[in-house]
Order: sequence, then C-alpha cells, then structure tokens
Amino acid sequence: MEGGVHRGSWNKKGHVGTILLLMCVFIPSLTSLCPDGDYPNDKGICCNKCPPGFRLTEQCHTVGQRSNCSRCPDRQFMDQINFFPNCRRCKSCKEIYNEVVESPCQKEKNTICRCADGYYKVSIFSEKYDCRKCTQCGSNEKQKQACTPVNNTVCECTENFYRVNKVCVPCNNCTTECKHHCSLPTEDPYYPYVHKGLIAGVAAAVLVLLVLVFFITYTATKWSTKKKLLKSSSQPSDASLDTCQQILMQSEEPSNNTVRAVPTSEQDQPSNLPDCVPLEIKIPDVIYMVLDLVPVLQVKQLVRYLGVKDTEIEQAELDHRSTREAHYQMLRVWAERGSRGGGRGGMLHWHLLQELMDELKKMHLGRAAEELGTKYGIQ
Repeated sequence: MEGGVHRGSWNKKGHVGTILLLMCVFIPSLTSLCPDGDYPNDKGICCNKCPPGFRLTEQCHTVGQRSNCSRCPDRQFMDQINFFPNCRRCKSCKEIYNEVVESPCQKEKNTICRCADGYYKVSIFSEKYDCRKCTQCGSNEKQKQACTPVNNTVCECTENFYRVNKVCVPCNNCTTECKHHCSLPTEDPYYPYVHKGLIAGVAAAVLVLLVLVFFITYTATKWSTKKKLLKSSSQPSDASLDTCQQILMQSEEPSNNTVRAVPTSEQDQPSNLPDCVPLEIKIPDVIYMVLDLVPVLQVKQLVRYLGVKDTEIEQAELDHRSTREAHYQMLRVWAERGSRGGGRGGMLHWHLLQELMDELKKMHLGRAAEELGTKYGIQ
C-alpha cells in the first residue's frame, strides 16, 4: 500500500517536471518575437530596421538601444525598410537602347526610364522591355492614332481604299468591303446577278491559278534544295567554310569611302550571301535560346568563360530580382561588348556565336551548341 502511494506521488512529480521543462524550451522562443518594424539580431535582441533611403551602419547591442542608420550614398537607393549594410545601385537609362530618363534616381526609389520620342515600349517579361521605332503610315494610309512611348502608331486606309493583306488597295470592284463606292445601272434588272456570277468566276480562276503556282513553286524548291545538298556533300566542307568566313569577314569590315543606305525593310534588299551564312542573328533571340538550353546553375559559369566580369554579374543580380532577368542582362553585356555597341541595331556577329558554341562544348553542353548551330547554320 505504501509502495502504491509512493508510486502515484512520483508520477505527479514527473508530470510537473515535464511541464516545467516544456515551458523552459518554448518561453525563450516566445520572448524572442519582435514587433513590426524590428528584427532579432544574432544575440536575440530586437533591433529597429532602417527606413527607405537608409542602410544599416551598426545594429543595436542591448535592449532599448536603437540601430544606427545612414543615408544611401549618391547614385544608390533603398526602396523598403531594411537592415542591409549596402544600398542598391541606381539604374542607368541607356541611350543605345533608345531610353531616356523619366524620373531620376532618388534615395528612396530607383531611376525610371521610358522610350525616347519616336519609339514605343514592347514588354518582354516582367520589368524587361525593348524600345522599337514607331511605324510610319505607308502609301494610301493615314494616321488614326499617333505613336506614344507605350503604344505604336495606328494607321488606316484613306478614302476609297480598303485593307487587303495589310495593304491598302483601291476600291475598283463592287466587293462587300467597298460596295458603297459602286453604282449599279438601274435599267438592267439582271445586272446584279450577272455581275456576281462574273466575280465568282474570276475568284475561282484566281484560286486555281494560285494553287497551281504554289504546287509548281514547292516542287521546284524541293528539287533545287535536293540538288544543292547533293552538290555540297560532294565538295570538301573546309572549302565551303573558308568561303563563308571570307564573305562574313568582308561584310563586317567598316568602309570609310562608301556610305551605304539601310533599307526600310529586310525584304526590300536581296541577299547575296550563300546559304551557309545566316542573314541576321538577333541578340535577344540568341539569349532566349541560351537561357532555354543551358541549366540555370551553369549560366554564370558560361558568362564568366565569355569574359563577363564579376562586377558586371553582381550588378545584373542587383538590378534584377528575377534570376532569368539577371542572366539575360549578363549575356547581353557579353553580346553588346563583342558586337560593337549592340551589333548593328541588335545583331550579333557570327564569330561571337561561334565563340559561344565553343564555350558550351568545353562545358560539356554539346547538345546546346548543336541546336544553336542547327538554327543558325553553323556546323
């Protein structure tokens, strides 16, 4: 009996001890909670955060003591309450991308850029965008809405013209689009039916002719391509490569004696280059393809191999919170530097693409190099 009483008393004491032990474990964690606007330092003391426009110089050391904050230096900002030792670097609007400053950088907010006059913004992803030249209304067109920094020009056809396949053509036939310009003779009651039948017959003949032209063109193109492939396979590959390289090197050499006009459309100028030379290599297209092919953890290694400095890598990470946007900026730094200020309006030089493929192969990313070579015709 005495043993039972002793055992029951011991169990009660054991429960009390367990409760006390749990209180000792959880009470410090509860007391370490800090109010809004404060943070716990490495000693568990609640310190105040710095307001926007300031950075942390020295954190508090005792309860009730305040942290030391200082203003961000020139050309740096901080747009949120923080306990960071460094402010963020202000963004620079780049004239090469047709950007101008809309709002200068301040201690509490970053620089805001906009497209220059005559250009409008086209979003790529998140905060990334391109400034493209505003469209000029063509012949037989008039301006319906002027170009703005965020919207392109809107054009419409002039009077007695209507749009067919993006081109304004005169209203010569009594079609649905321009029948209000036509006047039918009233003396012949059968004229509308004869006229409709004539239009239907002409339309059918044109359709048959288009199908026939398409079939002939497709057959001829297929035969010509097959003939070229057979011919190229019978010739030494080194000779073809040397020819392509000579043509590309000549096209990249600047000329001091000749002024060359740039056509308004790439389709207006026929190409005299062989099939092995790509007509254009747009920097954004190459960068997007690299970001899709190269693993995220290997992008920074790749840009270092391509000659991008660590300071430029850190700047890209500070300017862009998204990892993909930061990687895009790192690759763009490499492309701009090697292409002499943007590669003639955003075009990448062919030897830089070859350099990129070589570095990918060294990093054992041969599949990515192979896809780039296939897309741009470089083996």
